[in-house]
Amino acid sequence: MSAILLAVQDTYGTVLAQVGNPTPEAPPGSEKILQLVRYLTWFVLLSGICGITYAGGKFAWEKWTGGGLESPKMVAGAMIGGVVATSAGTIMNAVIGT
Repeated sequence: MSAILLAVQDTYGTVLAQVGNPTPEAPPGSEKILQLVRYLTWFVLLSGICGITYAGGKFAWEKWTGGGLESPKMVAGAMIGGVVATSAGTIMNAVIGT
């Protein structure tokens, strides 16, 4: 939808009012919120790297000791979580349509 139009017509078909699509504007103080989002994104990426590193070490330990293999699920979960976390902006743009 490229424009939102509100047309009010009188009995003769004359357009009395028309409203165009407003352009989005960032509210005052939004730079602090965007900085917090950037910090959270950095933390999510760091925790994903730590999760994959931990799961890889656990996988090696399980293979070496001959224990049960639970860590491949952890590696897969961390990788899927990382893909979702890094593509969150793209996903939201696709959903919103901007």
